[in-house]
Amino acid sequence: MFVDQVKVYVKGGDGGNGMVAYRREKYVPKGGPAGGDGGKGGNVVFVVDEGLRTLMDFRYNKHFKADRGEHGMSKNQHGKNADDLVVKVPPGTVVTDEDTNQVIADLTEHGQKAIIAKGGRGGRGNTRFATPANPAPQLSENGEPGKERQIILELKLLADVGLVGFPSVGKSTLLSVVSAAKPKIADYHFTTLSPNIGVVETDDGRSFVMADLPGLIEGAHEGVGLGHQFLRHIERTRVLVHVIDMSGLEGRDPYEDYRTINEELKQYNLRLLERPQIIVANKMDMQEAADHLESFKEKVGDDYPIYPVSALTRQGLRELLFEIANQLETTPEFPLYDEEELTENRVLYKMEDEEQPFFITRDSDGTFVITGQQLERLFKMTDFSRDESVKRFSRQLRGMGVDDALRERGAKDGDTIRLLDFEFEFID
Repeated sequence: MFVDQVKVYVKGGDGGNGMVAYRREKYVPKGGPAGGDGGKGGNVVFVVDEGLRTLMDFRYNKHFKADRGEHGMSKNQHGKNADDLVVKVPPGTVVTDEDTNQVIADLTEHGQKAIIAKGGRGGRGNTRFATPANPAPQLSENGEPGKERQIILELKLLADVGLVGFPSVGKSTLLSVVSAAKPKIADYHFTTLSPNIGVVETDDGRSFVMADLPGLIEGAHEGVGLGHQFLRHIERTRVLVHVIDMSGLEGRDPYEDYRTINEELKQYNLRLLERPQIIVANKMDMQEAADHLESFKEKVGDDYPIYPVSALTRQGLRELLFEIANQLETTPEFPLYDEEELTENRVLYKMEDEEQPFFITRDSDGTFVITGQQLERLFKMTDFSRDESVKRFSRQLRGMGVDDALRERGAKDGDTIRLLDFEFEFID
Protein backbone atom coordinates (compact mmCIF):
# COMPACT_ATOMS: atom_id res chain seq x y z
CA MET A 1 0.00 0.00 0.00
CA PHE A 2 1.29 3.46 -0.91
CA VAL A 3 0.77 5.86 2.03
CA ASP A 4 1.71 9.48 1.32
CA GLN A 5 -0.04 11.51 4.05
CA VAL A 6 -0.45 10.85 7.77
CA LYS A 7 -1.13 12.76 10.98
CA VAL A 8 1.28 12.08 13.87
CA TYR A 9 1.64 13.20 17.51
CA VAL A 10 5.16 14.04 18.70
CA LYS A 11 6.40 15.15 22.13
CA GLY A 12 9.86 16.07 23.29
CA GLY A 13 10.95 14.59 26.62
CA ASP A 14 10.36 16.58 29.82
CA GLY A 15 13.39 17.82 31.70
CA GLY A 16 14.38 16.05 34.90
CA ASN A 17 13.47 17.68 38.23
CA GLY A 18 16.04 19.57 40.28
CA MET A 19 16.69 18.29 43.82
CA VAL A 20 16.69 19.84 47.29
CA ALA A 21 19.63 18.35 49.21
CA TYR A 22 22.39 19.39 51.64
CA ARG A 23 25.98 18.37 52.31
CA ARG A 24 26.10 16.00 55.26
CA GLU A 25 29.82 15.19 55.65
CA LYS A 26 30.76 14.51 59.25
CA TYR A 27 33.40 17.21 59.58
CA VAL A 28 31.80 19.91 57.38
CA PRO A 29 29.60 22.08 59.61
CA LYS A 30 26.94 24.12 57.81
CA GLY A 31 27.73 22.32 54.57
CA GLY A 32 25.12 24.18 52.58
CA PRO A 33 22.91 23.15 49.62
CA ALA A 34 23.97 20.29 47.36
CA GLY A 35 20.96 19.55 45.14
CA GLY A 36 21.83 18.80 41.50
CA ASP A 37 20.06 19.93 38.33
CA GLY A 38 17.84 17.66 36.28
CA GLY A 39 18.93 16.37 32.88
CA LYS A 40 17.59 17.65 29.57
CA GLY A 41 14.72 15.80 27.90
CA GLY A 42 15.30 14.09 24.54
CA ASN A 43 14.36 15.71 21.22
CA VAL A 44 12.21 14.02 18.59
CA VAL A 45 14.45 14.04 15.50
CA PHE A 46 13.39 13.02 11.97
CA VAL A 47 16.14 11.58 9.74
CA VAL A 48 15.89 10.82 6.02
CA ASP A 49 16.45 7.18 5.06
CA GLU A 50 16.67 6.68 1.29
CA GLY A 51 15.63 3.04 1.73
CA LEU A 52 12.09 4.09 2.61
CA ARG A 53 9.57 4.87 -0.13
CA THR A 54 6.25 5.45 1.67
CA LEU A 55 4.91 6.59 5.03
CA MET A 56 3.47 3.15 5.71
CA ASP A 57 5.29 2.80 9.07
CA PHE A 58 3.37 5.83 10.40
CA ARG A 59 0.02 4.24 9.57
CA TYR A 60 0.34 1.97 12.61
CA ASN A 61 2.60 3.99 14.91
CA LYS A 62 1.33 7.54 15.30
CA HIS A 63 2.73 8.55 18.69
CA PHE A 64 6.39 9.44 19.23
CA LYS A 65 7.43 10.55 22.69
CA ALA A 66 11.07 11.09 23.70
CA ASP A 67 12.36 10.07 27.15
CA ARG A 68 12.53 12.56 30.00
CA GLY A 69 15.82 13.64 31.58
CA GLU A 70 17.04 12.05 34.79
CA HIS A 71 16.30 13.89 38.03
CA GLY A 72 19.06 15.78 39.83
CA MET A 73 20.80 13.99 42.72
CA SER A 74 22.51 14.87 45.96
CA LYS A 75 26.16 15.97 46.12
CA ASN A 76 25.42 18.37 43.24
CA GLN A 77 25.15 15.51 40.76
CA HIS A 78 23.55 16.52 37.46
CA GLY A 79 20.85 14.21 36.11
CA LYS A 80 21.66 12.41 32.86
CA ASN A 81 20.40 14.00 29.62
CA ALA A 82 17.97 11.78 27.74
CA ASP A 83 18.85 10.41 24.30
CA ASP A 84 17.06 11.83 21.27
CA LEU A 85 14.27 9.77 19.73
CA VAL A 86 15.30 9.24 16.08
CA VAL A 87 12.48 8.59 13.58
CA LYS A 88 13.28 7.57 9.98
CA VAL A 89 11.30 9.10 7.11
CA PRO A 90 11.51 8.68 3.31
CA PRO A 91 13.15 11.36 1.14
CA GLY A 92 10.63 13.95 0.00
CA THR A 93 8.81 14.21 3.35
CA VAL A 94 7.34 17.59 4.27
CA VAL A 95 6.54 18.12 7.98
CA THR A 96 3.81 20.66 8.80
CA ASP A 97 2.41 21.80 12.16
CA GLU A 98 -1.32 21.01 12.09
CA ASP A 99 -2.36 23.90 14.34
CA THR A 100 -0.44 26.70 12.59
CA ASN A 101 -0.03 25.19 9.08
CA GLN A 102 3.63 26.25 9.21
CA VAL A 103 6.18 24.04 7.47
CA ILE A 104 8.66 22.74 10.05
CA ALA A 105 10.97 20.81 7.72
CA ASP A 106 11.35 19.77 4.09
CA LEU A 107 13.44 16.59 4.17
CA THR A 108 14.94 15.59 0.82
CA GLU A 109 18.52 14.30 1.17
CA HIS A 110 19.71 11.02 2.71
CA GLY A 111 20.86 11.59 6.29
CA GLN A 112 19.23 15.03 6.57
CA LYS A 113 17.99 15.70 10.11
CA ALA A 114 15.42 18.03 11.66
CA ILE A 115 14.34 18.51 15.27
CA ILE A 116 10.56 18.29 15.22
CA ALA A 117 9.86 18.52 18.99
CA LYS A 118 12.48 19.86 21.38
CA GLY A 119 13.00 18.36 24.82
CA GLY A 120 12.60 20.50 27.94
CA ARG A 121 15.55 21.74 29.97
CA GLY A 122 16.24 20.21 33.36
CA GLY A 123 14.98 21.91 36.51
CA ARG A 124 17.52 23.63 38.75
CA GLY A 125 18.50 22.17 42.11
CA ASN A 126 18.56 24.19 45.33
CA THR A 127 22.29 24.97 44.93
CA ARG A 128 21.29 27.33 42.11
CA PHE A 129 19.03 29.38 44.38
CA ALA A 130 21.52 29.99 47.22
CA THR A 131 22.05 33.70 48.01
CA PRO A 132 23.75 35.55 50.89
CA ALA A 133 20.28 36.30 52.28
CA ASN A 134 19.13 32.68 51.90
CA PRO A 135 22.21 30.40 51.93
CA ALA A 136 20.23 27.15 52.38
CA PRO A 137 17.09 27.42 50.21
CA GLN A 138 14.31 24.83 50.36
CA LEU A 139 13.66 25.51 46.70
CA SER A 140 14.12 23.66 43.40
CA GLU A 141 12.50 23.53 39.97
CA ASN A 142 10.67 20.76 38.18
CA GLY A 143 11.85 19.99 34.66
CA GLU A 144 10.53 22.03 31.74
CA PRO A 145 7.82 20.23 29.72
CA GLY A 146 8.92 19.07 26.28
CA LYS A 147 7.36 20.57 23.15
CA GLU A 148 4.32 18.64 21.96
CA ARG A 149 2.47 19.06 18.70
CA GLN A 150 0.28 17.35 16.13
CA ILE A 151 2.05 17.27 12.79
CA ILE A 152 1.12 16.27 9.25
CA LEU A 153 3.64 14.26 7.23
CA GLU A 154 3.24 14.60 3.48
CA LEU A 155 5.33 12.68 0.97
CA LYS A 156 6.09 14.51 -2.28
CA LEU A 157 8.02 12.26 -4.63
CA LEU A 158 11.59 13.04 -5.67
CA ALA A 159 11.27 12.54 -9.41
CA ASP A 160 12.93 14.58 -12.18
CA VAL A 161 10.09 14.06 -14.65
CA GLY A 162 6.36 13.75 -14.03
CA LEU A 163 3.93 12.20 -16.51
CA VAL A 164 0.63 14.10 -16.45
CA GLY A 165 -2.57 13.62 -18.39
CA PHE A 166 -6.10 12.24 -18.33
CA PRO A 167 -6.73 8.62 -17.29
CA SER A 168 -5.99 5.95 -19.94
CA VAL A 169 -3.85 8.14 -22.21
CA GLY A 170 -0.91 5.71 -21.95
CA LYS A 171 1.26 7.11 -19.15
CA SER A 172 1.81 3.72 -17.48
CA THR A 173 2.57 2.06 -20.82
CA LEU A 174 5.09 4.79 -21.64
CA LEU A 175 6.87 4.34 -18.29
CA SER A 176 6.92 0.56 -18.66
CA VAL A 177 8.67 0.65 -22.08
CA VAL A 178 11.30 3.32 -21.26
CA SER A 179 12.27 1.93 -17.83
CA ALA A 180 12.28 -1.29 -15.81
CA ALA A 181 9.19 -0.20 -13.83
CA LYS A 182 6.17 -2.50 -14.04
CA PRO A 183 3.07 -0.39 -13.37
CA LYS A 184 -0.40 -1.89 -13.62
CA ILE A 185 -1.76 -1.46 -17.16
CA ALA A 186 -5.40 -2.04 -18.14
CA ASP A 187 -8.04 -0.54 -20.44
CA TYR A 188 -10.09 1.22 -17.74
CA HIS A 189 -9.79 4.57 -16.00
CA PHE A 190 -7.74 5.07 -12.84
CA THR A 191 -5.77 1.86 -13.28
CA THR A 192 -2.92 3.67 -11.51
CA LEU A 193 -3.99 4.44 -7.95
CA SER A 194 -0.55 5.41 -6.64
CA PRO A 195 2.58 6.88 -8.25
CA ASN A 196 5.04 4.55 -9.97
CA ILE A 197 8.70 5.46 -10.39
CA GLY A 198 11.26 4.25 -12.91
CA VAL A 199 14.84 5.13 -13.83
CA VAL A 200 15.18 5.96 -17.52
CA GLU A 201 18.49 5.77 -19.41
CA THR A 202 18.98 7.35 -22.82
CA ASP A 203 21.13 5.85 -25.60
CA ASP A 204 23.91 8.38 -24.88
CA GLY A 205 24.21 7.30 -21.22
CA ARG A 206 22.22 10.04 -19.49
CA SER A 207 19.65 8.97 -16.88
CA PHE A 208 16.78 10.49 -14.91
CA VAL A 209 13.89 9.45 -12.65
CA MET A 210 10.41 9.44 -14.18
CA ALA A 211 7.15 9.21 -12.22
CA ASP A 212 3.87 7.94 -13.67
CA LEU A 213 1.24 9.72 -11.61
CA PRO A 214 -2.47 8.91 -11.22
CA GLY A 215 -4.69 10.41 -13.93
CA LEU A 216 -6.14 13.87 -13.60
CA ILE A 217 -9.71 14.88 -14.35
CA GLU A 218 -11.47 18.23 -14.34
CA GLY A 219 -11.81 19.61 -10.81
CA ALA A 220 -8.77 17.72 -9.49
CA HIS A 221 -7.41 20.84 -7.77
CA GLU A 222 -10.54 20.74 -5.58
CA GLY A 223 -10.04 17.06 -4.77
CA VAL A 224 -12.19 15.54 -7.56
CA GLY A 225 -11.04 12.07 -8.64
CA LEU A 226 -7.66 11.38 -7.05
CA GLY A 227 -7.23 15.15 -6.74
CA HIS A 228 -4.56 16.24 -4.27
CA GLN A 229 -3.36 12.64 -3.89
CA PHE A 230 -1.93 13.09 -7.37
CA LEU A 231 -1.09 16.77 -7.51
CA ARG A 232 1.24 16.90 -4.49
CA HIS A 233 3.65 14.53 -6.24
CA ILE A 234 4.39 16.77 -9.23
CA GLU A 235 5.49 19.71 -7.06
CA ARG A 236 9.11 18.50 -6.96
CA THR A 237 9.42 17.50 -10.64
CA ARG A 238 11.57 19.70 -12.85
CA VAL A 239 10.01 18.77 -16.22
CA LEU A 240 6.39 17.89 -16.96
CA VAL A 241 5.64 15.42 -19.75
CA HIS A 242 2.05 15.96 -20.81
CA VAL A 243 0.71 12.77 -22.40
CA ILE A 244 -2.29 13.21 -24.71
CA ASP A 245 -4.33 10.52 -26.47
CA MET A 246 -4.34 11.59 -30.13
CA SER A 247 -6.53 8.68 -31.25
CA GLY A 248 -9.73 10.22 -29.86
CA LEU A 249 -11.04 6.74 -28.99
CA GLU A 250 -12.37 8.02 -25.65
CA GLY A 251 -14.53 10.55 -27.46
CA ARG A 252 -12.59 13.52 -26.08
CA ASP A 253 -10.97 16.32 -28.03
CA PRO A 254 -7.13 16.23 -27.57
CA TYR A 255 -6.87 20.01 -27.39
CA GLU A 256 -9.61 20.21 -24.72
CA ASP A 257 -7.72 17.56 -22.74
CA TYR A 258 -4.55 19.65 -22.98
CA ARG A 259 -6.30 22.85 -21.94
CA THR A 260 -8.18 21.20 -19.04
CA ILE A 261 -5.08 19.59 -17.52
CA ASN A 262 -3.06 22.80 -17.71
CA GLU A 263 -5.90 24.68 -16.04
CA GLU A 264 -5.92 22.13 -13.19
CA LEU A 265 -2.17 22.56 -12.73
CA LYS A 266 -2.58 26.33 -12.67
CA GLN A 267 -5.44 26.22 -10.15
CA TYR A 268 -3.50 23.91 -7.84
CA ASN A 269 -0.21 25.82 -7.91
CA LEU A 270 0.70 28.60 -10.33
CA ARG A 271 4.40 27.70 -10.05
CA LEU A 272 3.78 24.37 -11.81
CA LEU A 273 3.42 26.25 -15.09
CA GLU A 274 6.95 27.66 -14.65
CA ARG A 275 8.34 24.21 -15.38
CA PRO A 276 9.25 23.17 -18.92
CA GLN A 277 6.50 21.08 -20.45
CA ILE A 278 6.88 18.55 -23.25
CA ILE A 279 3.73 17.38 -25.05
CA VAL A 280 3.63 13.71 -26.00
CA ALA A 281 1.10 12.94 -28.73
CA ASN A 282 0.57 9.26 -27.87
CA LYS A 283 -1.20 6.40 -29.71
CA MET A 284 -0.02 7.63 -33.12
CA ASP A 285 -0.36 4.04 -34.40
CA MET A 286 -4.17 4.43 -34.28
CA GLN A 287 -6.38 5.57 -37.14
CA GLU A 288 -7.20 9.30 -37.36
CA ALA A 289 -4.40 10.13 -34.89
CA ALA A 290 -2.42 11.95 -37.63
CA ASP A 291 -5.43 14.14 -38.52
CA HIS A 292 -6.04 14.97 -34.86
CA LEU A 293 -2.35 15.86 -34.46
CA GLU A 294 -2.46 18.41 -37.30
CA SER A 295 -5.50 20.10 -35.79
CA PHE A 296 -3.90 19.99 -32.34
CA LYS A 297 -0.66 21.64 -33.56
CA GLU A 298 -2.61 24.52 -35.10
CA LYS A 299 -4.43 25.26 -31.84
CA VAL A 300 -1.40 24.91 -29.51
CA GLY A 301 1.03 26.81 -31.70
CA ASP A 302 4.64 27.08 -30.48
CA ASP A 303 3.88 27.06 -26.74
CA TYR A 304 5.57 23.70 -26.07
CA PRO A 305 7.46 21.10 -28.17
CA ILE A 306 5.24 18.27 -29.43
CA TYR A 307 6.56 14.72 -29.91
CA PRO A 308 4.36 12.19 -31.76
CA VAL A 309 4.98 8.72 -30.31
CA SER A 310 3.45 5.31 -29.91
CA ALA A 311 4.28 3.74 -26.57
CA LEU A 312 2.94 0.43 -27.88
CA THR A 313 5.20 0.25 -30.98
CA ARG A 314 7.98 2.39 -29.38
CA GLN A 315 7.89 4.77 -32.34
CA GLY A 316 9.45 8.20 -31.56
CA LEU A 317 10.55 7.34 -28.01
CA ARG A 318 14.29 7.79 -28.63
CA GLU A 319 13.89 11.45 -29.67
CA LEU A 320 11.49 12.10 -26.79
CA LEU A 321 13.94 10.81 -24.18
CA PHE A 322 16.76 12.91 -25.65
CA GLU A 323 14.59 16.03 -25.41
CA ILE A 324 13.66 15.27 -21.77
CA ALA A 325 17.33 14.77 -20.86
CA ASN A 326 18.25 18.04 -22.64
CA GLN A 327 15.57 19.96 -20.73
CA LEU A 328 16.74 18.53 -17.40
CA GLU A 329 20.30 19.70 -18.05
CA THR A 330 19.16 23.33 -18.32
CA THR A 331 16.33 23.32 -15.73
CA PRO A 332 17.18 24.14 -12.10
CA GLU A 333 15.41 22.56 -9.17
CA PHE A 334 12.28 24.29 -7.94
CA PRO A 335 12.40 24.53 -4.11
CA LEU A 336 9.02 23.82 -2.55
CA TYR A 337 9.50 26.31 0.26
CA ASP A 338 11.48 29.49 0.69
CA GLU A 339 14.03 29.45 3.51
CA GLU A 340 11.85 31.94 5.43
CA GLU A 341 8.97 29.43 5.53
CA LEU A 342 10.88 26.79 7.49
CA THR A 343 10.14 27.67 11.10
CA GLU A 344 12.24 25.26 13.14
CA ASN A 345 15.96 24.95 13.88
CA ARG A 346 16.90 28.61 13.41
CA VAL A 347 16.51 31.97 15.10
CA LEU A 348 14.17 34.42 13.43
CA TYR A 349 13.99 38.02 14.57
CA LYS A 350 10.75 39.84 13.76
CA MET A 351 9.36 43.22 14.75
CA GLU A 352 6.03 42.13 16.17
CA ASP A 353 4.08 42.19 19.42
CA GLU A 354 5.25 39.76 22.08
CA GLU A 355 2.98 36.82 22.84
CA GLN A 356 0.57 37.63 25.65
CA PRO A 357 1.79 35.71 28.73
CA PHE A 358 -1.68 34.93 30.11
CA PHE A 359 -5.44 35.21 29.49
CA ILE A 360 -8.24 35.47 32.05
CA THR A 361 -11.75 34.11 31.47
CA ARG A 362 -14.62 33.32 33.81
CA ASP A 363 -16.61 30.10 34.13
CA SER A 364 -20.35 29.96 34.64
CA ASP A 365 -19.82 29.13 38.34
CA GLY A 366 -17.91 32.40 38.82
CA THR A 367 -14.43 30.85 38.89
CA PHE A 368 -11.68 32.92 37.28
CA VAL A 369 -9.68 30.76 34.84
CA ILE A 370 -6.09 31.74 33.94
CA THR A 371 -4.51 30.27 30.79
CA GLY A 372 -1.41 31.01 28.73
CA GLN A 373 1.57 29.04 27.47
CA GLN A 374 4.17 31.01 29.44
CA LEU A 375 2.16 30.87 32.67
CA GLU A 376 1.39 27.15 32.35
CA ARG A 377 5.09 26.43 31.77
CA LEU A 378 5.98 28.19 35.04
CA PHE A 379 3.22 26.26 36.82
CA LYS A 380 4.50 22.89 35.61
CA MET A 381 8.04 23.75 36.68
CA THR A 382 6.98 24.62 40.25
CA ASP A 383 7.28 22.05 43.06
CA PHE A 384 4.11 22.74 45.09
CA SER A 385 5.17 20.36 47.87
CA ARG A 386 7.56 23.03 49.23
CA ASP A 387 6.45 26.37 50.70
CA GLU A 388 9.39 28.28 49.25
CA SER A 389 8.51 27.11 45.73
CA VAL A 390 4.89 28.18 46.21
CA LYS A 391 5.99 31.62 47.44
CA ARG A 392 8.31 31.98 44.44
CA PHE A 393 5.46 31.10 42.07
CA SER A 394 3.26 33.71 43.75
CA ARG A 395 5.97 36.33 43.22
CA GLN A 396 6.27 35.32 39.57
CA LEU A 397 2.50 35.71 39.06
CA ARG A 398 2.59 39.13 40.68
CA GLY A 399 5.54 40.17 38.53
CA MET A 400 3.68 39.15 35.37
CA GLY A 401 0.74 41.35 36.39
CA VAL A 402 -1.74 38.54 37.08
CA ASP A 403 -2.88 40.03 40.42
CA ASP A 404 -3.62 43.45 38.90
CA ALA A 405 -5.39 41.87 35.91
CA LEU A 406 -7.62 39.81 38.23
CA ARG A 407 -8.57 42.93 40.20
CA GLU A 408 -9.48 44.69 36.94
CA ARG A 409 -11.73 41.75 36.05
CA GLY A 410 -13.52 42.14 39.40
CA ALA A 411 -11.83 39.47 41.51
CA LYS A 412 -12.43 39.94 45.26
CA ASP A 413 -11.11 38.40 48.48
CA GLY A 414 -12.03 34.69 48.62
CA ASP A 415 -12.82 34.24 44.89
CA THR A 416 -11.66 30.96 43.35
CA ILE A 417 -8.89 31.08 40.75
CA ARG A 418 -8.16 28.07 38.52
CA LEU A 419 -4.92 27.35 36.66
CA LEU A 420 -4.94 24.01 34.84
CA ASP A 421 -6.11 21.53 37.57
CA PHE A 422 -4.99 23.73 40.46
CA GLU A 423 -7.46 25.96 42.36
CA PHE A 424 -6.57 28.63 44.91
CA GLU A 425 -8.21 31.58 46.65
CA PHE A 426 -7.62 35.17 45.67
CA ILE A 427 -6.34 37.19 48.62
CA ASP A 428 -6.38 40.96 48.19
